[in-house]
Amino acid sequence: MMLIIKIMVLLQPQINKKGRVPANFNVMPVKIRLQRHGKKGKPFYWIVAADARAKRDGRFLEKIGTYNPNTNPATINLDVDGAVQWLENGAQPTDTARALLSYKGALLKKHLKGGVKKGAITEEQAEEKFQAWVSEKEAKIANKAAGLKADADKIAAEALEAEKAVNEARIAANAPEPEVEEPAAASEDATGEEE
Repeated sequence: MMLIIKIMVLLQPQINKKGRVPANFNVMPVKIRLQRHGKKGKPFYWIVAADARAKRDGRFLEKIGTYNPNTNPATINLDVDGAVQWLENGAQPTDTARALLSYKGALLKKHLKGGVKKGAITEEQAEEKFQAWVSEKEAKIANKAAGLKADADKIAAEALEAEKAVNEARIAANAPEPEVEEPAAASEDATGEEE
């Protein structure tokens, strides 16, 4: 009986003299961070909500999305609503995760939800602002991808022209020189006139 009471006391959070749990007591500090996958030299990350005490690639609570830095522009798939839910529950993103959440609009959506809770804007206005921001961001990304593709096509065309010039020069250098038959033909004409 005494053992059970001691275990119960150990499992309860530390309570201060006023009967409250101290502010610095965290039951489970949650971080939104990157979990590395992929092979050496080709990283691929999962964006996860995990206990801060867990290993980098260890246990996690929920997979929120993926991040592939190997593509240009980088590929980011994110469950924005899930990320906002974790942020509202107090999860702290790491620096890189914060940049990715900002890039995909999760922090903006959290900010707009705060405005809705305060009554500054309606939910429809918040969703309209968010969708306008998302469409503008997608247009920027599409323009960047189109610009990168145009640059790659231009470089490939220049490389093809340079290769054609090199091939033509090599063919011209290896071609047999035509034999000169004009002096022999001229001497035959001269001998024919003498007769």
